Amino acid sequence: MVVILVLLTSFLSFLYIIAPSIRKFFAGGVCRTNAQLPGKVVVITGANTGIGKETARELARRGARVYIACRDILKGESAASEIRADTKNSQVLVRKLDLSDTKSIRAFAEGFLAEEVQLHILINNAGVMLCSYSKTADGFETHLGVNHLGHFLLTHLLLERLKESAPARVVNVSSVAHHGGKIRFHDLQGEKHYSRVFAYCHSKLANVLFTRELARKLQGTGVTTYAVHPGIVHSELMRHSFLLCLFWRLFSPFIKSAREGAQTSLHCALAEGLEPLSGKYFSDCKRTWVSPKARNNKTAERLWNVSCELLGIQWE
Repeated sequence: MVVILVLLTSFLSFLYIIAPSIRKFFAGGVCRTNAQLPGKVVVITGANTGIGKETARELARRGARVYIACRDILKGESAASEIRADTKNSQVLVRKLDLSDTKSIRAFAEGFLAEEVQLHILINNAGVMLCSYSKTADGFETHLGVNHLGHFLLTHLLLERLKESAPARVVNVSSVAHHGGKIRFHDLQGEKHYSRVFAYCHSKLANVLFTRELARKLQGTGVTTYAVHPGIVHSELMRHSFLLCLFWRLFSPFIKSAREGAQTSLHCALAEGLEPLSGKYFSDCKRTWVSPKARNNKTAERLWNVSCELLGIQWE
């Protein structure tokens, strides 16, 4: 046992010595565009912390009017105050949005549409990960309800405003974990068999399939959409798993910061010439490979139709 501890300590010490070089490698792609956003309106879900907060900070720095849509208003106001002070942009606003409750989603959309006549960028960033089995206010399994159905409904409610503001973009934050996912239509809510790891993977696959089908339906509207993998990022998503929190602490020098994790979202929101790649999946600021299940058009269309049925909406 003592030998194992000595070896582990030596290994970690070595890693920390070479950490700067490894950190540079794992930092990944960087959004290179110099695009400025005066007069542009942006909504970012879950922007009170982590990747969303850093995405909001950069878009505010570029002059956008940024809406932080989050469940915890106090944390949202704290983040907005910090961003306003950092960017000297007073147009960073906080609005209540609980993606686990369709009433809250509809209330947010109603308020936003009454407040703003334009919407140029919607970033569906918020999410949950590795939750024990639970259901949303509407009876959906939490990963499916928050990560997929909540953003599906929000996008539906805001889409006409996006079309009116075209060119506009929708960015859906997914994950490399989608490779482990499967859309189990016979048990979509995980009531027959539940694994919190695979529930997360399933919801991230749903994000990619939603992006694919949304792009098909938006052809010719001037609105484009992209799915992104932010990388392995230190964030509050890990709070439901003690082991992952421990792993993140041990290997933090080799894990992306929130700012680094925001780069691909920023790239897909801002980079010029991405329109022909609508519906595609990006990592480290470039298009990358998706699992065969994420390229299945029949599954994407069926998931779309089932999502509409579950939410009680019609989406032309």
